Amino acid sequence: MLSTFHPLVQEWFERKFAGPTAAQAEGWPAIAGGRHTLISAPTGSGKTLAAFLVCIDRLLHASLRGELPDSSQVVYVSPLKALSNDVHRNLTVPLREIAELAQGKGIALPEIRIALRTGDTPAYERQVMARKPPHVWITTSESLYLLLTSASSRAHPSTA
Repeated sequence: MLSTFHPLVQEWFERKFAGPTAAQAEGWPAIAGGRHTLISAPTGSGKTLAAFLVCIDRLLHASLRGELPDSSQVVYVSPLKALSNDVHRNLTVPLREIAELAQGKGIALPEIRIALRTGDTPAYERQVMARKPPHVWITTSESLYLLLTSASSRAHPSTA
């Protein structure tokens, strides 16, 4: 399955890991195929990357084609704020490292934006997100509810 990813994603993954975990090897085809997928595996088994690498790859492809919309494409709803923070960190690092890899190869990679929205997100950050929505939202269920029901989100439904 790794061979189906963009060469930048493949190279990044191969530099970081010895190979896919079982959760990744079994999850990626299902996720890429658009099937509802439940990945149940122990902590540290690569579930976050299993869930998100297909999304990162698709965003990268769209970005390089100049077809990445200036709107949100992926929403991750976490049951816990602390988990949201971990997921944000676990997505920010691969995106940054893939962008650095692209830059080293002379490839201009447009920015893929990721944002964390919880009850602690300052108002000025929420305003920035409303004006320039991230491609990937990471949020809690309570914050998603507020995001979807706020007046500013209703004014711009494609960004919520």
